[in-house]
Amino acid sequence: MLTAEAIGYRVGRRTILEDVTAAFEPRRLHLVIGPNGAGKSTLVKLLARLVPPSHGRIRYGSTDATTLGHRELARRRAVLSQAVEVAFPIPARELVMMGRYPHFTGQPSPDDEAICDEMMRLLDVVALGEQPYATLSGGEKQRVNFARVLAQIWRPVDADGRYLFLDEPLTFLDIQHQLRFMQLVRGFADQDDVVVVGVVHDLNLAARFADRVILLDAGAVAVIGTPDEVLTPEHLRNAFHVRPTVVTNPATGGRHLIFD
Repeated sequence: MLTAEAIGYRVGRRTILEDVTAAFEPRRLHLVIGPNGAGKSTLVKLLARLVPPSHGRIRYGSTDATTLGHRELARRRAVLSQAVEVAFPIPARELVMMGRYPHFTGQPSPDDEAICDEMMRLLDVVALGEQPYATLSGGEKQRVNFARVLAQIWRPVDADGRYLFLDEPLTFLDIQHQLRFMQLVRGFADQDDVVVVGVVHDLNLAARFADRVILLDAGAVAVIGTPDEVLTPEHLRNAFHVRPTVVTNPATGGRHLIFD
């Protein structure tokens, strides 16, 4: 369980996020949506402890997140941003292996090597292993980075769980890899000790894959609930100032949003 207790973030006199209280349960895919400037990425950065909140508290299971050292934190939580640049030459496989760095000193163990190889197969980037990361396309880089992030928390380390944070992860991915990515995230989230929180812009992907949707607007939580509860014409009109038509797929029962 991940809990946020009245967390907020301010820069000078400007409030970016204000008094967010929410519980993020394991075995649930939590997707954050909202208009530009709503505070989505800031919320993920706070939950991932990339930046400290101006006020409030975050707990990973029973542990206050501020008490975790950098190595301990890196062993239980991983973050995938929309674009990752590396300032030095490195083969793609070595970048994936960086996800295992918090788990060993000196040389990787056979288990670390096996996890690295497994993640590269899972993300279909084995053929890219010896290529310099800087030469890869944007979509290839994102898939390599997702392999790195999954390698980081692929195995449990303690009873307080594993935490995966995704900040607009679908940038640069074509539709095939977007769907494959979301299916992998959905599968990874379906474990008793895994909490996943991500930011997406595509509301139809949120409707299809999310268990819980957090709608932010103007730095505050507008509504939290299931996709059916959150992705309503009224809520979306209030936040995005557009009114969608909601269509139900008769074959699957899934909801689709159409914007005129």
